[in-house]
Amino acid sequence: MNDFNPEQLATLAGEFDVKGGVVKVSPFGSGHINDTFSVETDERGTKRYLLQRVNHHVFKDVPAVMQNIQRVTDHLKVRYAAEFADAEGRDLDRRVLTLIPTKRAQPYFQDEGGNFWRMFILLDGTRSYDIVETPQQAREGGRAFGQFQRLLADLDVNLIHEVLPDFHHIGNRLGQLGRAVAADTVGRVGLVHDELAFVDGRQQRMHAILDMAAQGRLPIRITHNDTKFNNVLLDANDRAQCVIDLDTVMPGYVAYDFGDAIRTIINSAAEDEADLDKIQLNIPLFEAYAEGYFEEAHYFLTADEVSSLMEGIFLFPYMQAVRFLTDFLEGDHYYKVHHANHNLQRTRAQLKLVGELEAHEQELRDIVGHVANRYQLQRS
Repeated sequence: MNDFNPEQLATLAGEFDVKGGVVKVSPFGSGHINDTFSVETDERGTKRYLLQRVNHHVFKDVPAVMQNIQRVTDHLKVRYAAEFADAEGRDLDRRVLTLIPTKRAQPYFQDEGGNFWRMFILLDGTRSYDIVETPQQAREGGRAFGQFQRLLADLDVNLIHEVLPDFHHIGNRLGQLGRAVAADTVGRVGLVHDELAFVDGRQQRMHAILDMAAQGRLPIRITHNDTKFNNVLLDANDRAQCVIDLDTVMPGYVAYDFGDAIRTIINSAAEDEADLDKIQLNIPLFEAYAEGYFEEAHYFLTADEVSSLMEGIFLFPYMQAVRFLTDFLEGDHYYKVHHANHNLQRTRAQLKLVGELEAHEQELRDIVGHVANRYQLQRS
């Protein structure tokens, strides 16, 4: 953020079709991928804007990312307008992200240094949570992501680019781990025999979603692919308003979004908790999320997709552990670390979460089955 001064940022913001003149640009949020700023203008009564520099080192094809966002948000607005046409207080700009085009009617601006910039309407009066605190919040998160998938179910998936190829492909992630073990470039393999044994003993199960897909049992849908809870904005009453952070929207399987969300919601401790005894399951939050999700998703889910959700629950903490462990063995070049064994600590925490999920598998499976059956009965 520090390589652009306020005058430069104001000039960049002025490239977009905002109402009034830009008077203030300020750092906004705490995202780790893109640089984000709030933009204020001198037009009275005008909403604030969000200016972002897209990280083109992470997203190699920014135009494809922006095409995805444009297509998805355009489609969502059409669907929302049709579905909630008679409802009072339905503001589309609060339900769906709104891209502000450049003054040349483009969805992004590229500066002389090759940086890509975009702008959205800033959704004032909303809030997000890094940690789920109540079943109400969990239910709304499930409902928001379920509705997101439902409203995109009739958009041609072939129109959406795969901007991060094989992002959730566990075979590729395990291949990367295997190469890191073989190379042992920083001499750490001797420290992780137990972790590697845990990972190796569960490889077959973790391919379950890919196996079902290979058998033609799972349709490819448009999925969010980064369903951590703070990517849902809630209102003052903790009702879901808008799903945000659409950079990773790609073709995928619904179990990926479900499993990724559960990984962060069900864990009672931090992702990198050092005291493994603190890592326990918050079952009420899991049940609330499942109820909210099925409230929206039952309209389109197939029986095989419902079956795949449990596999997603196990896959995502496992896959995150594999990614942390790989980075640890390669010298911590991907994730930011705060001490020498931080990635190993993260790995152990995620593997402990997998173990807790295994210990409570039948209970979790019964919850998913009960909620799914309730909606199937309502349809019959």
